[in-house]
Amino acid sequence: MRNPRAFGMPLAMGAPEPVREIPVTPSRMIHFFDPSNEKIVAKLPDVIRQTDILLGNLEDAIPADRKEAAREGLVRIGRDVDLGETALWTRINSLESPWVLDDLLRLVPEIGHRLEVVMVPKVEGAWDIHYVDRLLAQLEAKHGLERPILVHAILETALGVNNLEEIAAASPRMQGMSFGPADLAASRRMKTTRVGGGHPGYRVIEDPDPSDAEAPRTSVQQDLWHYSMGRMVDACTSVGILPFYGPFGDIRDEVGCETQFRAAFLMGCVGAWSLHPRQIEIAKRVFSPDPEEVIFARKVIEAIPDGRGVHMIDGKMQDDATWKQCKVMVGLAEMLARKDPELAEAYGMGGNGGDPAATAGATQPAG
Repeated sequence: MRNPRAFGMPLAMGAPEPVREIPVTPSRMIHFFDPSNEKIVAKLPDVIRQTDILLGNLEDAIPADRKEAAREGLVRIGRDVDLGETALWTRINSLESPWVLDDLLRLVPEIGHRLEVVMVPKVEGAWDIHYVDRLLAQLEAKHGLERPILVHAILETALGVNNLEEIAAASPRMQGMSFGPADLAASRRMKTTRVGGGHPGYRVIEDPDPSDAEAPRTSVQQDLWHYSMGRMVDACTSVGILPFYGPFGDIRDEVGCETQFRAAFLMGCVGAWSLHPRQIEIAKRVFSPDPEEVIFARKVIEAIPDGRGVHMIDGKMQDDATWKQCKVMVGLAEMLARKDPELAEAYGMGGNGGDPAATAGATQPAG
């Protein structure tokens, strides 16, 4: 185990110092796109205005004969496209693949100054993060980058989920984690071909009616991913990094997508992946706090400015714990209001979203 004091030191001579806290910015959706697809790239200026995070995908869904084209397409986008306030990420190829080294050797020197996060697929242990951590530090030093590129891990295997606490704490470069249900299902030998969401066969059923064994019995579909998602959220928030839900593969099922995203939001995830433009609006709607809840939370904070004591507000008991919940909700709303004028109006916050200092403190994950 590394000396904890060494976490604040670069892993290569001349590399930028590691970050002390992960920046908390609007992250409601990580929108995936294929940088080798010219039709999709041509639409990016419109997509960029709608998204919080734009991710150039180099891994799954990019055929082997288009890996280089996708990489070069991402380089051109990083060089030439005005991203405004939208963050640029990439998902590199898996660490055992023949393409991953070229991904990093090409992207860091060319667009490392614009690339905020590298998403690493199929992370199975802290050792995977240590490898990427050191390599990025060496490349940052060699090419004179002034800020470190952060790392985001995807949990896609049973071993990765088993080791997720160690993965979350593996490096100060860790930005967050995403949940990858499709590969995880294959790794676990689960009997489903769905990408995210529930399954009609995974249910609970009430006991038979003692007086009528033939009477209909209520049955409810359950969430296949609840346990692992909860572990991921706890692992991330315990070390101050950000948890995300991953993909929902049935693009046509907008109700199912919204339901899955909302469950992730309520559990503590800050955002989810969008695989199609219509999922951008779903993620924006779900991962932006409800205006009525924000208005009530502001009422609580105004009534209990220091969070002390027990108060009855609108017939509900409020104390230190609920005050903290309200601070989280209002802090997120303030941050999003500064980005989105429509949300600012809905939250009654005007155009500036409130006090930036209050937002920073309220939206940081619990440490």
